[in-house]
Amino acid sequence: MLALVRDIGRLREISTVLFRHGFGEIATRAGLLHGPPDAAAAESPAEQSARRSGATFERIRLVLQDLGPSFIKLGQIVSTRADLLPAGLITELKKLQEEVPPVPFAAVRDEVEASLGAPLGELFVRFDEQFLGAASIAQVHRATLRVTRDGVESEQEVVVKVQRPGVAETVARDLDLLRRLAAAVERAVPETRLYSPRALVEHFERAITTELNFTIEAEHAERFAHNFAGLPGVRFPQVYRHVSSRQVLVLEYFAGCKVSAAVAQGFGGPQLARQAVGVVVKMIFEDGFFHADPHPGNIIILGTPAAPVIGLIDLGMVGRLGPELRDRTLDLLVAAARKDSYAVADALYAIGRPTTKVDLTAYRTEVALLAEKYLGRPLKEIEVAALVRDLVQGASKFAIEIPPDFLLVGKALMTIEGIGKQLDPELDVLGEAAPHVLALIQKRYSPQRLGNDLLRGLQQLGRAGYDLPLHLREVLDDLRLGRLTLRTTDPELGRAAARLGQRLAGGLLAAALCLCATLLFNAQHPLPAYILFTLGMLLGAWQLRGATV
Repeated sequence: MLALVRDIGRLREISTVLFRHGFGEIATRAGLLHGPPDAAAAESPAEQSARRSGATFERIRLVLQDLGPSFIKLGQIVSTRADLLPAGLITELKKLQEEVPPVPFAAVRDEVEASLGAPLGELFVRFDEQFLGAASIAQVHRATLRVTRDGVESEQEVVVKVQRPGVAETVARDLDLLRRLAAAVERAVPETRLYSPRALVEHFERAITTELNFTIEAEHAERFAHNFAGLPGVRFPQVYRHVSSRQVLVLEYFAGCKVSAAVAQGFGGPQLARQAVGVVVKMIFEDGFFHADPHPGNIIILGTPAAPVIGLIDLGMVGRLGPELRDRTLDLLVAAARKDSYAVADALYAIGRPTTKVDLTAYRTEVALLAEKYLGRPLKEIEVAALVRDLVQGASKFAIEIPPDFLLVGKALMTIEGIGKQLDPELDVLGEAAPHVLALIQKRYSPQRLGNDLLRGLQQLGRAGYDLPLHLREVLDDLRLGRLTLRTTDPELGRAAARLGQRLAGGLLAAALCLCATLLFNAQHPLPAYILFTLGMLLGAWQLRGATV
């Protein structure tokens, strides 16, 4: 009962915010309330007009902002869905900032001690009460940890990421409400189906569920460190597993500075930009495992101006590209580099999944028109962000569903392009990526890779050859036991299916007789072999004669 009361209260709060920002019709049609709530009705017409004077996309951002942390995180995560949302709304959602009040230190201490099962003083040499950052999911504090390496004990500066108390329950409650709201809005307001509210909520649920489990972020950090082992220009924080859990994550502290401060301290902007592009290209196209949100706040510059090192933090949101999708994405880049607009269309079609029959001629023409806006220009003048956005929206017009991880590739490239252009206005993202992509293409068509692909194909063919007799035996057993049936609701189609079933059964029996004859020949029993072979050929001929009548 208490949960029901809370849900009703939250629904009323959502309805109030919708009315406040000029979306009262949606609240009413979705059945949230049958009139403006008291808070909205109490406003003067001038106040309501002032609130509603902004553009629609801006007001959507303000709605999410007013509804609090879960909805702010929703806006941030769905801002990656350029296939579902218009460019103007994506731009507004990217402005969302997690301005949330900090958790009192006493609550942070209780959360750490409950999660790790020991007093704070036993776990850390020092734990700063002042927080470094507060977000909707977690709060970060600086601390000192005693560690032992090769038998030598030392003190290590760390950051402790602590999940906000009760946030998992809050997100679960809001997710349940969001699922119901999305379904209600799609039913009551058909025009919103263009933006697929339920699909957006599902995307948010997958992403937020991952972020709430800090052990997953720890695994991400360790995998990134392994992928970049031996490369001096990039670092990922070390994870201290013995003092980490689902709710607490302890990581190495990076004593560096943000990108803008690094430039002010003498680090070369163009060098940092080129280095960042190289890191992201390796993540995406070589490893197939990449940081999905490399914005300036998640980049720490370490090292010296002569030998800069890019440190990447906040590794909860990642993207993955399997080998097949990686190859198709490379095909898209190669087609763009060759300025072949039709090849761009075909590569994008291979990346996506058509949800309905596609007029390929119209689709290729549409994508070619979009691509030609960019492909005729010098590489350094091409904006990767605009190219990816336009291509994805072109595919969406033809109901071609683009995989979410490919959209995360677009987001990562857009973000790093934005940072790079700030560091070096002359940055040529595609030009900088070209050597990396060329090296990957050479690996793709290397004798070793082609040999592995051929061997894999032969193994699959061998498995199919092994499985075929087993499947044939199952069909024959079903036929012998009377379990082979065909179902239909059309009487005429049923009679045709029955005839087809009889011919199929006769054909299988003829094949089985010929197979038995071959086995008898090998066993040195020629007479019965000839008899069975003759019967099989006669039965096969009879089936062929019946099929042509």
